[in-house]
Amino acid sequence: MNQLSANQLIKGARDFVNEPLFESLLNQKTDAGRIREIIAKSKNKEALTLEETAALLNADEPEFIEQIFDTARQLKKDVYGNRIVLFAPIYIGNYCTNDCTYCGFRRSNHEAVRRTLTTAELHEQILNMLKMGHKRTIAVFGEHPAYSPEYIAECVRQIYSVQYKNSSIRRVNINAAPLDHEGYRIVKEAGIGTYQVFQETYHHETYAKIHPAGTRKADYMWRLDSPARAIESGCDDVGIGVLFGLANWKFEVLGLVAHAIELMSRYRIGPHTISFPRLRPASGVSLPEVALHDVCDDDFLRLIAILRLSVPYTGLIVTAREPAPIRDKVLGFGVSQIDAGCRIEVGGYVESGDAQTQQVLEKAQFELGDVRPLDEVIRQLLENGYIPSFCTACYRLGRTGEVFMEYAKPGFIQNMCTPNALVTLQEYLVDFSSPETRTVGEALIQREVAMLPENKQRTVVLDRLERVRNSAERDLYF
Repeated sequence: MNQLSANQLIKGARDFVNEPLFESLLNQKTDAGRIREIIAKSKNKEALTLEETAALLNADEPEFIEQIFDTARQLKKDVYGNRIVLFAPIYIGNYCTNDCTYCGFRRSNHEAVRRTLTTAELHEQILNMLKMGHKRTIAVFGEHPAYSPEYIAECVRQIYSVQYKNSSIRRVNINAAPLDHEGYRIVKEAGIGTYQVFQETYHHETYAKIHPAGTRKADYMWRLDSPARAIESGCDDVGIGVLFGLANWKFEVLGLVAHAIELMSRYRIGPHTISFPRLRPASGVSLPEVALHDVCDDDFLRLIAILRLSVPYTGLIVTAREPAPIRDKVLGFGVSQIDAGCRIEVGGYVESGDAQTQQVLEKAQFELGDVRPLDEVIRQLLENGYIPSFCTACYRLGRTGEVFMEYAKPGFIQNMCTPNALVTLQEYLVDFSSPETRTVGEALIQREVAMLPENKQRTVVLDRLERVRNSAERDLYF
């Protein structure tokens, strides 16, 4: 499985990134009437085709750009409500056999401090994350023979086993190298949530330039096929993404949408999440040499809004690569998940303290843009009217993959997730928050409960909130 010659793609695997088609679509101008039709289709929560997505990408007129943002805001409200799901990454090992030109962990970067957490160190990292209030994490690994599926699975089991008082990690997602079918089955059996593999860029020539020949990652199709292999192996929650700045941003959006369409057509399951990080400074990386297609803030906001219209039921993630003002802005029209209180050095949750103002690039994959502690992020969300959520109920009740899509489309997820979000927020306020955050949070919970329908569920929610406040009961969910 660790040899390039052993790569086994899915039956009927194909390269669906049709570059001539993409370029043709991006060179077409669409009349105003057609733009309005596409926006109207989006308002009905219907996924868009490549042609329709390209039309929105080409709609440069201020009138249409504002309509796209307005529609994205409405879709975000209708599908996800005002919940924002929170998580934090845990970097377990940064040894890597790849030599990606944009990454601080690449093998030729001799400035990087290489490390893999020991069993005891991983325990301490998770313990400190729990003390901060985290409930959801994504475990990150370099691509290296030491980080086998068996090793990843053992790390997942260990993360789940750590307890702090009445708290534990309830969902472990994975960001690691593409696996074969058997590898995905092994990590799935450990109880992972989403398996995340970014294509980095869908542009073939760019991909070849930044991923040198002879490395595992140089195999474009092995990586492109990865989410399909994961789904066929039982990992029905997959995450895809692009590292924006490597190629034309409009082309990359079409690549993401094409990937979502391909998965949906094959398996009736789209990606559970889409991520869209922008290039950031990193140890040993000459950013001007790799960021040949820098994405300005205005275009970054546009691409998120267009993705919201194109894939209305896919979770959108903006990470702490982005500065706080940008992250705060995108919550209203597209993003449903963010990381917070992040430590992206291997060992950072024990050794970096509560803030990363002194981030050491030689120990990290890249430079963070938002270094606020978790409690500060939560308080800001609350003050802006959002419900910070640590909910993991859907994953443990089987509402994943195709089942999740069927629940989400009628809007039922919002009805279940809002109560669950309020209960997980109450847990945080009681167990971990500062007094200032608790004051703001309790006020928001009261307002949200007052808006719930007068029915049996509301009574149950009130009961659960009271039990969390006045007892050690935790992890109560619908």
